[in-house]
Amino acid sequence: MRLACTLEYKGTNYHGFQDQADLLTVQGQINRALKKISIEPESFNYSGRTDAGVHALGQVFDFETSVKRTPEDWLNGLNSNLPKTIAITSIQEVEPDFHSRFSAKERFYSYVIYNAKTKPLFFDDYVHWENIPLDLEVMNDAAQELIGKHDFSSFRSSSCGSKNPIKDIKTISLEQNGAFIIMNISATAFLHNMVRIIAGTLISISKGELTMTMTELLEAKDRNLAGKTVSAKGLFFLGPRYDKSTGIKSPYSNLKSKFNL
Repeated sequence: MRLACTLEYKGTNYHGFQDQADLLTVQGQINRALKKISIEPESFNYSGRTDAGVHALGQVFDFETSVKRTPEDWLNGLNSNLPKTIAITSIQEVEPDFHSRFSAKERFYSYVIYNAKTKPLFFDDYVHWENIPLDLEVMNDAAQELIGKHDFSSFRSSSCGSKNPIKDIKTISLEQNGAFIIMNISATAFLHNMVRIIAGTLISISKGELTMTMTELLEAKDRNLAGKTVSAKGLFFLGPRYDKSTGIKSPYSNLKSKFNL
């Protein structure tokens, strides 16, 4: 049978999700927990490869196993062997052809900016700090130019291995609550560092450091013209959306729905 698991994790001390030799990763900790309960997973898949320092609220992974246990036993067995920075929130059986990555219809992210003169002492692991006042209206207006299907070559890292830079942004918006500015974004898929570069570009536009519009940056297809890649610690992978027939719960659409920010 094939099992699909939804999990959340604090990415601060991990070198990303994907397993890497001699490095601490989220997948590595999951594999360790599976071995602790005598499971050797087959055809392990995951919905998104988050980078070092990135957090997740709805990462999904799936694997094949012949071991029969109740969802509650799976949940308790795995969570009892995972570190406190990783927690599986649900486990369920899915169709044999389900694939965490390729079955996803849409992916959701939030990026958190702490906009205040003083540093975010108690939130430092979860936000990108900007001490110069940002204009939310300017940032929202610029962000709307990205909606739709475009070539996002200006918003991909130099190490991005994707063969197709064309992605389809479904929604993007920014909201503010006190010192917190949160960018919420969804798309069918993303390029490497795409969300962090978009956030960095919106910040640069608000601060007057960039005079090009988002439309002009898209047309230029030149990474050197867009804003900087902002810190990974402000990025949250909310999760993928699947067809309702899978039975997997839709992810949070934004951080406010999770934390009431």
